Amino acid sequence: MESNEYYSSILSAILFLVFTMHPGANAHGLVPALYVFGDSLVDVGNNNYLALSLLKADFPHNGIDYPGKKATGRFSNGFNFADFLAQNLGVPTAAPYLSLSPDSNNTDSYLAGVNFASGGAGIFNTTNSGQCISFDEQIDYFATLYAVLVEQLGTEKTIDHLARSIFALVIGSNELINYAKSDPADSASPEDFVGSLLATLQVQIKRIYNIGARRFVFIGSGPVGCCPGVRERNETKECNAVGNYVSNLYNTGVSSLLNKMQKSEDMSYSFFDTYNAVLQYIKQPSTYGFSEVAEACCGLGDLNAKIGCLPVSTYCDNRNDHIFWDYYHPTEATSRLVTTTAFDGSAPLVYPININQLTTS
Repeated sequence: MESNEYYSSILSAILFLVFTMHPGANAHGLVPALYVFGDSLVDVGNNNYLALSLLKADFPHNGIDYPGKKATGRFSNGFNFADFLAQNLGVPTAAPYLSLSPDSNNTDSYLAGVNFASGGAGIFNTTNSGQCISFDEQIDYFATLYAVLVEQLGTEKTIDHLARSIFALVIGSNELINYAKSDPADSASPEDFVGSLLATLQVQIKRIYNIGARRFVFIGSGPVGCCPGVRERNETKECNAVGNYVSNLYNTGVSSLLNKMQKSEDMSYSFFDTYNAVLQYIKQPSTYGFSEVAEACCGLGDLNAKIGCLPVSTYCDNRNDHIFWDYYHPTEATSRLVTTTAFDGSAPLVYPININQLTTS
């Protein structure tokens, strides 16, 4: 391990201990709590508790840069976006919902923030059905959490707590990847496909709002056509144009949906354009500290993307210079950079306000 990588790993461990393990870490946080919904980009271990699921990351080489080199269920070499967002907010990383025993009094845990995200989840309930916690199921769990808090704290205190907390949503990439890999002859038009995603998503976000969320962070889709797992299907190994088109179309639609919702509801939001941010990393890698933009760090085959990151896979020595950890997921370095920009950045990548500004909206 190179010395700079060693010290980077130590720094990550220190930050993790400061923000996620200290019992008083949220005493001076910018918000009371962070609640996370989504897919594998923000799953911090929920899928570990799904006995029949094959969509897991609780084995090497995942977590090789996590404190203790521990595979936690994060689809990453270390921390993911959910961790870095919590660090920036000054609150603990939200615990996986399924790690909290339903037979215990979870009021304190629920107040500290909860992560409902599940690897493989999508907007449609049919996406990886039976292998993950669907987005609708995640919202059902949130409704259960709300009921518990009302019973313990009363309606007024529960509503106040949720209204001041942050709700992060990272969802949609699994459907977009599936579309990019599908046969065009058997697929709806990109516009119709994205339209159906947005129609379903609108109902889901409104459900979260109706339960009590008021401050939303939406991390848009990255350019899924540039994921190694999609790239390697092209003879040229270039980004898949269809995948990138639907990613951008989806982000535009989500942004419009949130804007319209804000005009009619008592809510505020911050939207991060992951698509254009990551394209900048890919087109100007050295500017952002990267040198490898196409190949996955961990995997096997062309672009290390024929087979995912399994114990038998090989992995790169320097994870900090790779954009992608495995065939679909970013490295810890990419997640950190995305979070930093989303938290303190400005338009056109983050709008109408950044996450830091959202905490006082």
